[in-house]
Amino acid sequence: MVRVEALNWFREAVADFERARRAIRDRDWALAAFMCQQACEKAFKAVYIGVLRVRPPRGHDLVMLYRGLSTILRVSESIVGRIPEVSQYYTVARYPNAGLEVPSESISEEQARRALEVAEEVIKVVREVIERAP
Repeated sequence: MVRVEALNWFREAVADFERARRAIRDRDWALAAFMCQQACEKAFKAVYIGVLRVRPPRGHDLVMLYRGLSTILRVSESIVGRIPEVSQYYTVARYPNAGLEVPSESISEEQARRALEVAEEVIKVVREVIERAP
């Protein structure tokens, strides 16, 4: 049985994904990109806790988090190739000194929608893995 803690991490990942969808509807591209990063991070951490039964690595780097799960999660190659793009939104989408002068004006609709596609597949794949976990 999957630990409640893991299910809570996954529930919060889904909530963040829904926040990202609302941000896209509101045309808040930077917020959408950040919430997609958060959804992926929390979904990955749910797998560490619920399937691997270990504490997830500390940090927010989606590439590093995914690397530890790549034998468990079956994410399509096109999505895997975009994980680094979404990972950067942890800082770039929020802080003016993290790469973009004004993230709220610099992140595009296309970037936000690409991030949403990544988060959507990550949520789908993690849901399947958690549902199959003993």
